[in-house]
Amino acid sequence: MDPVIFLIQCLNAVQYGLLLFLVASGLTLIFGIMGIINLAHGSFYMVGAYMAFALQPLVAQHLGAGFAVTLLACVALTAVMGYVLEWAFYSFLYSRDHLQQVLMTYGLILVFEELRTLIIDNDVHSVPVPDWLAGSIPLGGVMTYPVYRLFISAVCLLVAGLLYWVLTKTRLGMMIRAGSSNREMIDSLGIDINRLFRIVFAIGVALAALAGAVAAPVSSVYPGMGNAVLIICFVVVVIGGIGSIRGAFVAAMLVGVVDTFGQVFFPAAAGVMVYLLMAAILLFRPEGLFRQG
Repeated sequence: MDPVIFLIQCLNAVQYGLLLFLVASGLTLIFGIMGIINLAHGSFYMVGAYMAFALQPLVAQHLGAGFAVTLLACVALTAVMGYVLEWAFYSFLYSRDHLQQVLMTYGLILVFEELRTLIIDNDVHSVPVPDWLAGSIPLGGVMTYPVYRLFISAVCLLVAGLLYWVLTKTRLGMMIRAGSSNREMIDSLGIDINRLFRIVFAIGVALAALAGAVAAPVSSVYPGMGNAVLIICFVVVVIGGIGSIRGAFVAAMLVGVVDTFGQVFFPAAAGVMVYLLMAAILLFRPEGLFRQG
């Protein structure tokens, strides 16, 4: 393989893996810490993408601001949405069995899809790349690489670093880590576990929505776009270890490399290579690569 093409595929693998991490980190927080199988997580990815589509022209027209403000608005609005959803729906699922969790969260998928149809429509939409990110970087003699894809990687790395700092260096992170290992102890110390879970859920929703918003200009915005992302993110969570942010990061990068280079070298089998990777890892480490935390 030509070295320049190899470099481009490496950049694609990193960008895809980092984007998967952004979605999967929210899923593993909710799944590992709150104990809820949240099938609607992919819908939050879709909500973020549609918010980017709907808000970008409004932000530009009324505020004179650019894409960065649109991303911040998506994060803020979806965090509030997540907080309300946990209070209104998910808080009733903690004592229910997994079947009821699956049924209710699947019902939320249908609700979000119908709301999308009513508010927007069923067409495929494009989100324009901001002018300051619309260029390409030359690689070699004739190859180029889009600046916006590098921007996606930079945003994901920034959020990953911020998430690591919050979980390891702040009081909130200490409570989240303690709550994931012993909820009764946290409750006995006088910490409002319900409020903590709402914050965790809001963070998870905002991370998924941010991933959808930053991916919208390169993947378009279309009905059901969250379903495929949900499946691959469950794979990432299982490989990395349920509840482990570090595991989600490592697993997302592995999946990104396997999927990207699988499509290059083994295009006919690329669709199953990620699942073969998951099966191979679970044979030797049934709990995933890392333990919760």
